[in-house]
Amino acid sequence: MSGGPLIVQSDKTLLLEIDHPDAQACRMAIAPFAELERSPEHVHTYRLTPLGLWNARAAGHDAEGVVDSLIKYSRYPVPHALLVDVAETMDRYGRLQLANDPVHGLVLRALDRVVLIEVAKSKKLAGMLGAKLDDDTIAVHPSERGRLKQALLKLGWPAEDLAGYVDGEAHPIELAEAGKDGGKPWTLRSYQREAVEAFWAGGSGVVVLPCGAGKTLVGAAAMAEAKATTLILVTNTVAGRQWKRELIARTSLTEEEIGEYSGERKEIRPVTIATYQVLTSRRGGAFTHLDLFGARDWGLVVYDEVHLLPAPIFRFTADLQARRRLGLTATLVREDGREGDVFSLIGPKRYDAPWKDIEQQGWIAPAECTEVRVTLTDAERMAYATAEAEERYRMAATARTKLPVVRALVDRHPDEQVLVIGGFLDQLHQLGEYLDAPIVQGSTTNKERERLFDAFRSGSLRTLVLSKVGNFSIDLPEAAVAIQVSGTFGSRQEEAQRLGRVLRPKADGRQAHFYTVVSRDTIDTEYAAHRQRFLAEQGYAYTIVDADDVLGPTLPTVD
Repeated sequence: MSGGPLIVQSDKTLLLEIDHPDAQACRMAIAPFAELERSPEHVHTYRLTPLGLWNARAAGHDAEGVVDSLIKYSRYPVPHALLVDVAETMDRYGRLQLANDPVHGLVLRALDRVVLIEVAKSKKLAGMLGAKLDDDTIAVHPSERGRLKQALLKLGWPAEDLAGYVDGEAHPIELAEAGKDGGKPWTLRSYQREAVEAFWAGGSGVVVLPCGAGKTLVGAAAMAEAKATTLILVTNTVAGRQWKRELIARTSLTEEEIGEYSGERKEIRPVTIATYQVLTSRRGGAFTHLDLFGARDWGLVVYDEVHLLPAPIFRFTADLQARRRLGLTATLVREDGREGDVFSLIGPKRYDAPWKDIEQQGWIAPAECTEVRVTLTDAERMAYATAEAEERYRMAATARTKLPVVRALVDRHPDEQVLVIGGFLDQLHQLGEYLDAPIVQGSTTNKERERLFDAFRSGSLRTLVLSKVGNFSIDLPEAAVAIQVSGTFGSRQEEAQRLGRVLRPKADGRQAHFYTVVSRDTIDTEYAAHRQRFLAEQGYAYTIVDADDVLGPTLPTVD
């Protein structure tokens, strides 16, 4: 026994006692290779997974360093079988390499000949490999680079991609840190600079930063490194226009150099910002806009909110492996389980900054998370009990009993900008009428969205009701309070995005508030617990209060 803060268990879970004096040093040592699963008050749970260990290996960490960290901080002897498994798992990464041969072009090269023989016989690689060039080398058609990496990852032999990148069409881009058009001088934050350096050293990959931590500036700085034509993919038109405003303000780019490729406009310029929605729209069963990827000789492709990347974009990204690719996200959690595709097609995680670390540095606002539990009326309980299983979540999530609680929470913050966010349109229309507040939903025109967002930013509009459009890339730094009334079942990524709406640092340093209103004794409570898991992993503790604590002793009824 060493008295260390870490308990390493044979099932690959790591238990970290956070009150231990060496806990912070241990956390920093294991963060590159262990995935945080839970972080309640006193003991945080991490897990060792193949993908986590391969991410670490891709970032330059070796098995010896991982083993040393586990032994150094473990309170008890580390199970020998686990250490062997860690070493062997990490050793699987890079035994196969994709490289450019001066004569034969793209090849799959083996550092372990037996592994090459094994994978070459796999039916999953049928049609991807060409002629055998020698005992250690097989030709690969350049168009199969991405799909081959996907397939090899699934076989448990992730290839190290050393084939390099084309520079793309050159285009001058510089950061305007001295200020532009009379603007204030500014500078990249240390973690933003570190993120760009880590990305550029790897060539392609993902940068993970909290909402509000300035991921757009990381993208801009990567563009300034590439100095090439850039395709930026975003979740919606409003997010795209926010990117455009930031790039015009923070770089040497002018409005004429930046094109918008959306449902409203089809501009292709040296820097083109396209929405996932328009790229995945079909006509006659075909994706008619995917040729945008080949419309110019792009030097860099940026994927905003990469955790939301639609499947068709994955498929086309498989053909873009010669282009530098930067994924930006607040969380690598994907509810569809396709983290492996992000790893193989966009690239491994190159940089990850814990939310609480950024908060402690003052770059995002401290947040208080509160779950308010309401008790359904007898009529609502009976309707829920007799409903079909597939209808129960909607009924619990949209219970009218929540309305007065939401109003009381809005009234609790009379001097704050408040966002009310939900997932069901009929509920949001009720709330809009009940609170006398405008609604932004999918059918709201971009012009009207911009008008309402501008009014909210200026302070002339204090309360705004948002549908799922509030989950993505909306720049409302004045928002200090978010009230979540319903969500997409148990989506952890959605919870992170919604909290992110209020994490922009406030000028006076005040705290942000994130409320979730949940119906007690229903599946609504279960889904809320699952949604909160990601934020608990980031160190945010939820306080649970009763609706009576918000409303007073008598819960009013709503006709």
